Formats: sequence, structure tokens, C-alpha cells
Amino acid sequence: ICRDMEELCPNALLMNYVNPMAMLCWAVDRATSIKYVGLCHSVQGTAADIAHDIGVPLEEINFRCAGINHMSFYLEFERNGVDLYPAIHRVYEEGRQPVGNLVRYEMVKRLGYFVTESSEHFSEYVPWFIKRDRPDLIDNFNIPLDEYPRRCIDQIAGWEKTRAEYEAGADVQLKRTNEYASTIIRSMETGIASIINGNVGNHGLIANLPEGCCVEVPCVVDKNGIQPTTIGTLPPHLAALMQTNVNVQALTVEAALTGKREHIYHAAMLDPHTAAELDLDQIWHLVDDLIEAHGSWLPTYQ
Repeated sequence: ICRDMEELCPNALLMNYVNPMAMLCWAVDRATSIKYVGLCHSVQGTAADIAHDIGVPLEEINFRCAGINHMSFYLEFERNGVDLYPAIHRVYEEGRQPVGNLVRYEMVKRLGYFVTESSEHFSEYVPWFIKRDRPDLIDNFNIPLDEYPRRCIDQIAGWEKTRAEYEAGADVQLKRTNEYASTIIRSMETGIASIINGNVGNHGLIANLPEGCCVEVPCVVDKNGIQPTTIGTLPPHLAALMQTNVNVQALTVEAALTGKREHIYHAAMLDPHTAAELDLDQIWHLVDDLIEAHGSWLPTYQ
């Protein structure tokens, strides 16, 4: 797609919603000249969840959030200059955390900052919650391992219902969501500035994450396009946690762009969750099976 854009519309903006977000954006940034931004709804969606939990209207909240996709943290969460983190901690201390968000509230207890990604999805990036021989963890933290397939089934059913309504000539009402794409288009066309959290290349934005990796930071959008803001240095323990996943992303991008098969194994070896469950032979055989299963979709690896 990017090669076609370089030839046909080199000044256009690629808005990527596809996962794996960080790996794809990093590859685009490294291998093409295309302007791009990766878009996810975790930041704005989770902010609304937290606002509900602490009983503060979302429109009264200011936040500053940064990190990597699916592992960004709210560095500031305020109302009228007042820190709302004490209210967030009280939700945990008083046992009022929503049953679907137990992992995220456990992380705010341990790390001091609230993570953007859902409890089920965040659990896949760390070694602490989903373990083969610890079903008690799944139960205690209410981790719905089938959440994503169920969501896909519901979405497909919703699309089919909407299509049937259109084909029947129904008066279908469209309601704007919290997704960023339409906001970006409006700001670039009209010059009315807006703020989004976008996935972009780390070119001096977060000092203690690798140069060039994909980071998720606040961005100003206007007629000049996507303009990322500089964060500086993240709290060291948050940067260290992110680095465990940046390692995996880096090696996957390396495999995709160079065609070197060994880096796929290296990426799997360094994945925190995989390494916590499997030995090296198991990881090797698993990667072999995955490459064979998806071979027709992969580049020719050497």
C-alpha cells in the first residue's frame, strides 16, 4: 500500500487502524517516505472508563498519556489542575474496581499509573496473569480469554444488521464515535486544530525509549498534518516495561524488512509471555508451525 502511495499520492496521509499497530507503523516509518499515523481507541476509551469509575465528567478531565500502543500510561489525570490519581487509587482500596478491569487496577497499584489497554489484552503482553498451570489467576482477575473472538462475532452480526437496514431503505442514523479519523480529516481540511493520541516514530519524542521505535504520544493536528509533541523521559519502570515489548517489535520489523527468518524466532524468544510459558525448543517448534500455517501470507524468509 505504501509503495502504491509513494507512486500515486506521495503527499497523502496513511491512517493505520490495523494491528500489530506498533510493528506496522515502525516498518512504514523505516522503509517508506509516506506520512502516516497509527490510530487506536485505547487512550480516549480508557479515559472515559476511568472518569466513570471516579465519578467525574469526562469533559472536565485533562490528561497526558504516552508510551507504546497497548502499553501507554496516563502520566497526568487531572480536573482543574487537581490530581485525580488519589481518586483512582481509592477505587482500588475500596474494592470498587469494575470486574472487567481487575488487571488494570492491579497494575495501577503496582506501578502507580493507569494503563490504556484492556485487562484481557494487556495480560497478553506481560508474564504475570495468564499462566498454563495457574487457572486461579484467570479466575481471580476475571480474564476473559475468549473476549476477542466474541467481539468479532458481535461486530460481524452488527455489520450484517446494518447492511440489511441499508438494503431495506431504512432511515439509518449515524452517530459520531470517539475514533480519531474524522477529527484528523476535519482539522487537516479546515485548519481547526485538534489533539489526538497517535502512533508515530520516536524521533526525539520519548528519551528513554529507542530512537525510531513506534510510540503513542499526544499530537496536534491542523493544516500542517500530524505534529507529535515531545514527552521527554518516562518514569523508568514504565519505560522498562515497554522496552520488553519494543524488543519484540524491533525483531519482527527486522524480519519483515530483511527477510531473515531467524529474527522471527528471536522475537518469540524475547516475548515476555511466551518466554514465561515455553522453553526454547517449544518456541522454535511453535514458530515453525506458525510460519507453515501462514506461509502463503509471509514474505520469503531466508
